[in-house]
Amino acid sequence: MDETPTMTAPEWTERYAHKIVSAEEALSVVRPGQRVFVGSGAGEPQTLVEALSEAPGVSDAEIVHLLTLGVATYAEPRLGHRFRHNAYFIGPNVREAVNAGRADYTPIFLSEIPRLFRSGRVVIDVALIEVSPPDAHGYCSLGVSTDIVKSATESARLVVAEVNEQMPRVLGDCFVHESRIDHMVPSDRPILEAVQGEPDDISSRIARHIARLVVDGATLQLGIGTIPDAVLHHLTEFKDLGIHTEMFSDGVIPLVEKGVINNSKKTLHPGKIVASFVMGSRKLYDFIDNNPLVEFHPTEYVNDPFVISQNDKMISINSAIEVDLTGQVCSDSLGTRFYSGIGGQVDFIRGASRSKGGRAILALPSTTDGETISRIVPTLKPGAGVVTSRGDVHYVVTEYGSAYLHGKTVRERAVALINIAHPKFRPWLMAEAKTRHMVYADQVELPFRAPVYPDELERWVEVKEGRRVFLRPLKVSDEPLLREMFYRLSPESIHYRFFQLIRSMPHQKLQEFLRIDYEADMALVVLDSSADEDARMLGIAHYLREPRSNFAEAAFLVRDDWQGKGVGTMLMKTLVEAARSQGIAGFTADVLSDNKGMLRVFHRCGFPVQSRLEGEAYRLRIPFEEPPAE
Repeated sequence: MDETPTMTAPEWTERYAHKIVSAEEALSVVRPGQRVFVGSGAGEPQTLVEALSEAPGVSDAEIVHLLTLGVATYAEPRLGHRFRHNAYFIGPNVREAVNAGRADYTPIFLSEIPRLFRSGRVVIDVALIEVSPPDAHGYCSLGVSTDIVKSATESARLVVAEVNEQMPRVLGDCFVHESRIDHMVPSDRPILEAVQGEPDDISSRIARHIARLVVDGATLQLGIGTIPDAVLHHLTEFKDLGIHTEMFSDGVIPLVEKGVINNSKKTLHPGKIVASFVMGSRKLYDFIDNNPLVEFHPTEYVNDPFVISQNDKMISINSAIEVDLTGQVCSDSLGTRFYSGIGGQVDFIRGASRSKGGRAILALPSTTDGETISRIVPTLKPGAGVVTSRGDVHYVVTEYGSAYLHGKTVRERAVALINIAHPKFRPWLMAEAKTRHMVYADQVELPFRAPVYPDELERWVEVKEGRRVFLRPLKVSDEPLLREMFYRLSPESIHYRFFQLIRSMPHQKLQEFLRIDYEADMALVVLDSSADEDARMLGIAHYLREPRSNFAEAAFLVRDDWQGKGVGTMLMKTLVEAARSQGIAGFTADVLSDNKGMLRVFHRCGFPVQSRLEGEAYRLRIPFEEPPAE
C-alpha cells in the first residue's frame, strides 16, 4: 500500500465514513481460493469471523493465524469444503481439526512469521483485524494484539477492520492509519478474556524455585501458562524488575502497583513494559489502555533474539511438555499429536542466554495424568517435536528443584534431571540411564522411597567481611562441584579432614559423600552463588546418625581461602538446626589436636562440649541440651 498521506482531520473523517460497512458487506470481498489472515488472541475480530463462516461466496479459502480465543467455526467439519485452516500456533479451538487432518500446522519461530508475509512467500489476500476507534489523527491502535497482526496488516492486499469501541488504545509501534484500511465494521462488544485461576500447589512450588533464579534489576519474559503466572506471586520482595515479553497477563498489575516492576534498570526501553500482546481480564485491558508505561511492538522486534539480548539480566520463563535425559525439550506435541506450537520459546531462550547476566528457564511439572506419567523421560515419545535443542537448553525446573544443563556432559545432565524428577520415577530413570551407559555403572542408586529435599534449608547467609554465601543441602548432582573443591584444598586441610593425606578423589570415593537421605544422613554445602551455572563450592558439613545412641558423627571441610571467615561456624549452626529437627540427640566428632580452627567451631556451638584426648585427636561429644541462657 502507499505511504500514509498527510491530511487534515476533515479529509480523513469524510473518507472514514465512506468505509463503514456491515460485516456481511465487508466479507463479500473475499474470493474463492484466497488466503485470509485472522487477528490474534484476544484481538480476534469476532464479528468478522462469525460473518466469514456464513459468507455464501467464500470457498476453498485458507485461514491463517496464531492462537485465537474465539470460536473457530471455519475449522468445523461441516465447513471443510469451504475453509482450510493453517495454524502458526495451535490453540484449543483448532487442535482437534489439526490432528484430524482438516487443518494444517506450520512449525516456525514466532519472530520469523512476519518475514513470511513481508517477503511475499505467504501472500495475505485479506486481513481481518480488530482495532480501536481512530484518534484525532486517524490512527487506530491494534489494541490487545500487535504480534504478527501488524505485519499481516501492512502486507495484505485488502484490510477489513472491526472497529470495536471496547478495544483499548495501546501505545507503541502498534498503530494503523485509517488510510490503510479498506473496510471498517463498527462493533461494541467485550474483548475476549482469558482469566487465569489461582496457582495450584505444584505451580507454586515450581515458581518458588524459579524465583530463586531471579535477581533485583532483572528483565522478565513470561510465557503462556499457569507456571509463569505463578512466578509473579513470588516476586513481591524484589526490586526494580522490568518486562520485555511477547505477552503478559493480570499478574503483572499488582507488582506494578507495589513498585516491584518499575522498569528503571532496563538497558533497553528503560521505564517501559515492552510486549506484543496480552491475554487476560477486563482489568488488564483497562490497565494497558492509553498507559504510557506500556509499549506494544510487533513480534519481529520483541522476539528478535538480538534485541532481547540487549536487556541485561534478561530472564526468560517458558513451559515444556517433556524433557529427555540428554536435555532435548518437547513443547509443541504429545508424541505424534500436535498440541501447541514453537511460539517464542526459542527466540527468548537464545536472547536471554546471550544477555549479560541473563538466564533461560524451562519449567514443567514432574508428572502428568495424576502422577502416573513422568515428564522427565529417558527418550522423548516417538514423533515428539524437539522445540528446544540440547545445545540451547539452560535451566530446567520442576517442583523438585532446578537443573542447570548448559555446557554439561550427558552424564551430568542425566544425573541433574533425575534429581528433579518425581521421586517415584527416579529409580526407573537411573536404571534406564545405566542401561544406555549415560552414567557410571556404580552411580548412586536412588531408593524407591526417594528422600525429600529440604528446600527450607536454602538461604543466603552473611559471613565475615560482609560477604554473602549461599547455603543449601547437598544434591546428588553436586559431584563436579565437590570434586573441584577437593582439588583446591591444601594437603593440611585434607589431612585435618581425613586424618591422612589423600592425593585423589575419583568418582568412586565421591559417591560416598552423595549417599544421603536428608534425615539420618545429612550434608550441607556453602556456595558462592545460588545459580548452578557459575557456583563454586566453598565448604561442606556432614552428619551421620548412629541408631543405637541416636548421636550423629559430624565432620566439616572448608576451602582454605574461605577459612577464618565464619563459614564453619555458620555450617555448624545450620547442621545443628537440621539434626535437632530430626530428633537427633547430639553430635560426636574426632578432631586432630592441632586443628585449632575446627575445635573452636565445635566449642562455640552453644552446647556443652565433652572432650577426651585419644592419641593425636580429641574425641568430642556434644549433647543437644538446651543452651545456657545468655
